[in-house]
Amino acid sequence: MPSSFRKNIQAQSNQEFTGIDLKKPALYAAGFTAVKVALQHTFKEMGVIKSLQTLSHMNQKDGFDCPGCAWPDPQNRSKLGEYCENGAKALAEEATSKKVDNAFFSNYSIQEISSWSDYKIGQSGRLSAPMILRPDSNHYEECTWEEAFRTISDHLHALDHPDQAIFYTSGRSSNEAAFLYGLFARAFGTNNMPDCSNMCHESSGVGLSETLGIGKGSVKLEDFDKAEVVMVIGQNPGTNHPRMLSALEKCKRNGGKIITVNPLQEAGLIRFRNPQEVAGILLNGVGLTDIYLQVKINQDVALLKLIEKKLAALDKVSGKVFDHEFIGKYTAGYESLIEHLHAQSEQELLELCGIEEKLIDEAVALLAKKSKIIICWAMGLTQHKNGVENIKECVNLLLLKGSLGKPGAGTCPVRGHSNVQGDRTVGIMHFVSKELNTAIKNTFGFDAPEHAGVDVVKAIPAMHEGKAKVFIGLGGNFVSAASDTEYTAKALQNCDLSVQISTKLNRSHVITGKTALILPTLGRSDKDMKDGEQRHFTVENSMGAVHQSKGFLTPISDDIKSEPEIVAGIAAAYFREDHPVKWKLLGSNYDLLREKLGEVISGFKDINTKSKGSGYYLPNNARDLDFSMLPNQRAQFSITSLPIHNLKEKEYLLMSIRSHDQFNTTIYGLNDRYRGIHNERRVLFMNKSDMARENLKKMDVVNIMSNYEGQERKVFQFLVIPYQIPPGNLAAYFPETNPLVPIHEFADKSNTPISKSVRVSLEKAI
Repeated sequence: MPSSFRKNIQAQSNQEFTGIDLKKPALYAAGFTAVKVALQHTFKEMGVIKSLQTLSHMNQKDGFDCPGCAWPDPQNRSKLGEYCENGAKALAEEATSKKVDNAFFSNYSIQEISSWSDYKIGQSGRLSAPMILRPDSNHYEECTWEEAFRTISDHLHALDHPDQAIFYTSGRSSNEAAFLYGLFARAFGTNNMPDCSNMCHESSGVGLSETLGIGKGSVKLEDFDKAEVVMVIGQNPGTNHPRMLSALEKCKRNGGKIITVNPLQEAGLIRFRNPQEVAGILLNGVGLTDIYLQVKINQDVALLKLIEKKLAALDKVSGKVFDHEFIGKYTAGYESLIEHLHAQSEQELLELCGIEEKLIDEAVALLAKKSKIIICWAMGLTQHKNGVENIKECVNLLLLKGSLGKPGAGTCPVRGHSNVQGDRTVGIMHFVSKELNTAIKNTFGFDAPEHAGVDVVKAIPAMHEGKAKVFIGLGGNFVSAASDTEYTAKALQNCDLSVQISTKLNRSHVITGKTALILPTLGRSDKDMKDGEQRHFTVENSMGAVHQSKGFLTPISDDIKSEPEIVAGIAAAYFREDHPVKWKLLGSNYDLLREKLGEVISGFKDINTKSKGSGYYLPNNARDLDFSMLPNQRAQFSITSLPIHNLKEKEYLLMSIRSHDQFNTTIYGLNDRYRGIHNERRVLFMNKSDMARENLKKMDVVNIMSNYEGQERKVFQFLVIPYQIPPGNLAAYFPETNPLVPIHEFADKSNTPISKSVRVSLEKAI
């Protein structure tokens, strides 16, 4: 692999600025501007007629699921269109008419492409044929599917042990593809199945499982209509899942209140102008947040403890603030928690969270009178060293109030990618499930491995140290998504083979193993045809409902396969028909594949019938107040610790964030409209008092460094932007700041990278 590849990884930050245009941050989200921007993106990539026709099928009962976030669809779908601005951008990215083919790779070497920005790489177009990068070659070239499958098979057979292979999964994959992929990995002999949830909501899964017995949220979409209070913590729905704003709007119109906890003031949490209503287009829309608690980065536990301590004091007087009947019947550990809260210093907690006490008292007064409470969160809570404890503290508050298992109340981890939750449900996991292994044995007749595999943060060192030699990615952009970018890139380059099953070109296609394959697959919006009949697949949304998805567009190339067909092709080539699983049959017959899925995975029986239309909800013990799998058969209160950061002088806590023109690592454009940033991504949001302390002015250029265990990591040339963010805190976009996140720093128990609380320092750029 040419050494210039590694130089290009470091060179990403040294590109010239793109010409920033600063405006005032927006005071509301959506409105007419959102409609205009959405249509501009789709018209540019797809044309007017194709755009309007395709958008009308997105998120409809007989249409295709949005390739973006996992927010659920309402029972009654809008005739104007059941999608948001960023959903339209996601569709435009997927359904572009631009094509990456043999001619493209003949024109551009891997060195040249790797020097491009993630945005420029993503704008190249749809992948249209299988490609191979041979050892010491500088260009991908087209190959046949047979050669691709044979190459993978040969490399897998050459391994000394199955655990030398890594099978990564992105949340974009369907239930059918993920199930078949996990089945093949286990048949091959490994549980090395890291997935994108390891990098985002793994802390949610662990925290919820240990306290409530299920790693998923308990609410349904209609619970927002009935909620008295919705707490939105560590989350920016206006950008990351804009359709959630409609649910918050309904909550407000029904008399509910919204408490927001977030270090940044976000337009989507201040006011929402619904683009499907006249008032949203012509008038001011609906104010959302009633109480905005602008907490310091990763001091959510301190804030929640302070709220609980103040509620406990009120309950001691009246005995009516906490739901003692619920606590006595369903929970364990209440007395220990109250004793722990009593020992906490209010002044210390107040100083840690950095919020005016008057605002906290307003939140306490509101929560004291309400019992129908939903707590929503995203990566602002999970991507910290204490990510699991952040989740457990949210559960503490809900249990104290009896806000579980009733309409309008419960837990709501808001998942990022559209089927990341479904992938885990159908078996994509690195740990061992004896129940799953038994079901696989009974249905397919082979023994699945009984030793744990690696997650993302353990897979990367395994590749880096040569312990893993083959990497296969079912979707995703592993290099840009993972922490410690340069270390991750070197890890992939150490592999003998890297395989990417993808719809579009991304950075993981140019930071590769010694041999690399790109296998193009159908997107959500593509028709999946077999013998003249259209097939469909299924997904699970953020609230545990399974439903079908059926594409609308003719694929851009005849040489693209579906994900199940690709997985089956790899498996059949490896086993050479010498295996009890009929891989090619399952890869082509989705109905049969779903029947087998229903035999193996609880809740999926009769999925072929039940998933049609609006679909159906999977079983959820927390929703049913069934805690029989937990100690004492009760939900668990938790004693959590306050986070410790040990900041040195002139060190800050940096959190990575998305821009509005972005979904995960996919960059739609260079604007962050709601925060007032246009035509630039290398910006650093900073408090004015910190700027004065560092003798920095607006638009000064700085480098950002992190230093863990004596190893310095650095990203270059970021424009300083004064912003309303707590002192001592910084924010900047990922993946540009991912190189600062050390590979060996991650959340306790969940191993989620600490991307939202990285210790950094600054230097003026020369």
